[in-house]
Amino acid sequence: MKTIALFYFAVLTFVALAQDPKEPSKKERKPNPALTQIDDVSGLPRVLIIGDSISIGYTLDVRALLKGKANVHRIPTNGGPTSNGLKHIDEWLGSGNWDVIHFNWGLHDLKYIRNDPSKRVDPQTLGSHPQVALGDYEKNLNSLVQKMKTTGAKLIWCNTTHVPAGSEGRVEGDENPYNEAANRVMASAGIPTNDLRAHALAKPDAQLPANVHYSSEGSRHLAEKVASVIMKHLPKK
Repeated sequence: MKTIALFYFAVLTFVALAQDPKEPSKKERKPNPALTQIDDVSGLPRVLIIGDSISIGYTLDVRALLKGKANVHRIPTNGGPTSNGLKHIDEWLGSGNWDVIHFNWGLHDLKYIRNDPSKRVDPQTLGSHPQVALGDYEKNLNSLVQKMKTTGAKLIWCNTTHVPAGSEGRVEGDENPYNEAANRVMASAGIPTNDLRAHALAKPDAQLPANVHYSSEGSRHLAEKVASVIMKHLPKK
């Protein structure tokens, strides 16, 4: 009987420890500080950044460069392709009374996929295709521009940065036709373009090798251009 009792005690102890909420099964990831929502400083203009991971990389530096000049917000996620933008643009815009919206889509639109849009595939893979075809990209971008115009904010288009050779799931130079399509939309809507692509290419070591992303120093380089362009379009006091 003593042996049986000890066995049941051991089993109950194991179950209790396994269910202890103080012992998480895996380490929780800290949220990216660039995605953390900020509190406005009263009296400063309100800026919204919409974009993908490239914009996530430069958000904190833009915020620092415009400290005391603007409240720099951003959407709380990676903006993804224009198809995702159409799904979420209303919630991203909210009722924020934005003064300036600096926005970009492109790198996820031209990304090659097959069945699962969350996974990049080699563009040479049978059945692979851009996540959003060029013609649909132009139509989607036009719809997004019309939606953002209703806010009354000053809109600034940020063109898509360079896709270098060897970038996983993408074809070198594919940003060019997508930027040309975007140029048509922006010209028709009277929206200025922040030529971030040219700014980035002027500092080749800013971009990671065979990758669309940038080093920390590279993101600071991008932030300088973004902050400068936003500053020019802030409302005058």
